[in-house]
Amino acid sequence: MDDDRVWSFEKGLWLGEAGHYRELVDDECLMVLPHPPFVLTGKQAIEAVANTPRWSEVDLSKRQVARPQEGLIVIAYHAWASREEEAYQAYCTSTLRRLSHDESRVVQHQQMVPVNIPGTSEG
Repeated sequence: MDDDRVWSFEKGLWLGEAGHYRELVDDECLMVLPHPPFVLTGKQAIEAVANTPRWSEVDLSKRQVARPQEGLIVIAYHAWASREEEAYQAYCTSTLRRLSHDESRVVQHQQMVPVNIPGTSEG
């Protein structure tokens, strides 16, 4: 999967409907999110997304892609998402596992919400 497809895949997870999310997230995926219950399995994340309004916009910046082994892609980025009157930002990582030439699944995802730290420009 080339970099453009990787980022299109990831953006689709933020913007796509619950059915699309269900197709792309592995049941065995592990996720860490910045709100309770904090640690979720893929099945739990899929259920949570089905009951959560989807983001209408997302910008993925500070993008990094690593390919540590054939069939694995690890990405890191900053996400800025919005829907209606709500905005959200987080630093994220995802690990994608290739199942076949045109099919991959998310097997790991983590989001960290930046904290304003005095003396830094991050946040």
